[in-house]
Amino acid sequence: MPVAGSRLPDAFLTPGTSSFADFLGAAAPDLLPSARSVPQGNAGDLAPHGTTIVAATFPGGVVMAGDRRATMGNVIAQRDIEKVFPADEFSCVGIAGTAGLAVEMVRLFQTELEHYEKIEGTTLSMDGKANRLAALIRANLGMAMQGLAVVPLFAGYDLTAEQGRIFSYDVTGGRYEETAFHAVGSGSMFARGALKKLYREDLDESGCVTATIQALYDAADDDSATGGPDLARRIFPVVQVTTASGGRRLPDAEVAAVADTVIAARMDRPDGPAAALT
Repeated sequence: MPVAGSRLPDAFLTPGTSSFADFLGAAAPDLLPSARSVPQGNAGDLAPHGTTIVAATFPGGVVMAGDRRATMGNVIAQRDIEKVFPADEFSCVGIAGTAGLAVEMVRLFQTELEHYEKIEGTTLSMDGKANRLAALIRANLGMAMQGLAVVPLFAGYDLTAEQGRIFSYDVTGGRYEETAFHAVGSGSMFARGALKKLYREDLDESGCVTATIQALYDAADDDSATGGPDLARRIFPVVQVTTASGGRRLPDAEVAAVADTVIAARMDRPDGPAAALT
């Protein structure tokens, strides 16, 4: 017989929405990251921030890479933070902004996609996933207004369109589909500049990975909040590749080999490879 008091609350046994975030908002709203109370004023300088994230598509998939540095003001808060995560089998998300809230938001997003799949018996479309993430960001607007903004980059392989896709966001939850490549975070301007020079539509997976590492190197070269490859500690970017076969994180040894090649070439040409003029 069931032990007295062991029955789950009615909220857990009542059929409802396929959105885990909506369920959590009704059953335990205090567990939502956006429901945390913070003192009045700008709290942005009190929490570690993470940048920079880049993503680029190639025929057959998409690559996302993130540096490993988190900063708190002018201080390096962490040297080996991970900012790129799988969202589900065919998508990934990179975080920029307040690191703690961003990681919580990613976990909630992962659970949201898994919950939908279990309730509906199918996976969300690529646009559906991008919209769900936009809703989570929009719910964090109050925190963002106090300096605790989260601005992720979302990418994945669209099984229907049979191509890689990239989505960026603003702090209000505005969703924008990007073409070919994009970057977010304090070093994004320099990373996008590098990708404008290096990106080609016919890049293969290996070439696309190298281009994103080059872009992160350029971002670290000009932005103090972006961490470049740490040769002494052997800390290198996190790189996630998503194709029709699913997503996978590249092994650290493989990323290190690409980074070592990039750094060796920079010894002769510090500003990196030049683009053709035609």
